[in-house]
Amino acid sequence: MSKWQWLIRRFTRRLWFRPALFALAGLFTALFSVFFSPALPLDFAESIGADAVDNILNILASSMLAVTTFSLSTMVTAYGAATTNVTPRATTLVVEDTTTQNVLATFIGTFLFSLVGIVALSTGAYGEEGRAILFLVTLGVIAIIIVTMLRWIDHLSRLGRVGDTIDRVEKAAMEALQARAKRPFLGGQEAQSQPDSGWCLQLEAIGYLQHLDAGALQKAAETADVHVQVLTLPGTYIHPTRDVLWVSRVLDEEEVKPFRSAFTVGLRRSFEQDPRFGLSVLSEIASRALSPAVNDPGTVVDVLGRSVRLFHAYLQEDESEVPHPRLSVPGLNTSDLFEDFFAPIARDGAGLVEVHIRLQKTLHILRDLSPQFAEEARRQSRKALVRAEATLQIEDDKTRLRRLAQE
Repeated sequence: MSKWQWLIRRFTRRLWFRPALFALAGLFTALFSVFFSPALPLDFAESIGADAVDNILNILASSMLAVTTFSLSTMVTAYGAATTNVTPRATTLVVEDTTTQNVLATFIGTFLFSLVGIVALSTGAYGEEGRAILFLVTLGVIAIIIVTMLRWIDHLSRLGRVGDTIDRVEKAAMEALQARAKRPFLGGQEAQSQPDSGWCLQLEAIGYLQHLDAGALQKAAETADVHVQVLTLPGTYIHPTRDVLWVSRVLDEEEVKPFRSAFTVGLRRSFEQDPRFGLSVLSEIASRALSPAVNDPGTVVDVLGRSVRLFHAYLQEDESEVPHPRLSVPGLNTSDLFEDFFAPIARDGAGLVEVHIRLQKTLHILRDLSPQFAEEARRQSRKALVRAEATLQIEDDKTRLRRLAQE
């Protein structure tokens, strides 16, 4: 995904974007009747009562304003629940929920449609034919509102809940892992050790690397006739003294500009190109569930079960072609993925035997799933057993865990 595609995707996920589009659609629809009224037969227009449209629009305007206010307060409550009960890092995914944005957009668009229609009717801009067209459009709007409200009622039962938020985090992590499995080196070649000769690029920005445009780097490398090697993957904390790119020769200021623009640095990590972030957020959810204030081992067991699906998705590698041959990119370290996910759970759940039983069984599954995971699964199993033995008080629990770990 190019930088502009990524920026457009993030822009369209803003909470205000869909409501703005629906609001413009509502304005256009209300004015539509003025310009296309001559196309309607006069007999049909006269059969519609003069006050029919006025009353309906007044009801829609007043009710949509109230429903929009209620929906906004509900959304704020759901965001607060996701922040408090799950993790603040998952709130972004709740805010980007398309169903919620569509509902809010429909209500605001209907309100503006009704408001413009009332103003136009009061000025006499429609006439009989225009009033009839407005009546037909209003019936269509009512049908859309009915469907939207039914979907909204069903969606409210899940919005902001722990399970729903975990589903969103798992989906975001799954997409990032699958994308990296298909292109483990972002379309470039596998990076070897950094050469001694060459030149390294630093960025002036301070923050997390959110996106890396591999296509832009390939194009810039072709223009400058150089080979480049990425030194920092998305999710890395960037500062002016950190090297982000190795170049085979020194570049002048004009040649450097397209390389710098290929890196996007932000205040916080994002899910799209950072699979480790999705796993870290899931692990953080499990750690919060293990806190004394929450005390919910069942959520931890659920998260551990989801990890098998996520790691299995990461195995499906298929990069037969290299579209960016001038670019070398390091792959993800399996040890880092396991450490990001399992280490916090083993630490915070050290005193709960049911959590460590599920943890050992999960690692057992991953060991058998692929040789790629075998050694790291054994290492995490040993570390988790040491933590559990240092905390558990009952000898039978320790014996059971030792048996599972030895398998």
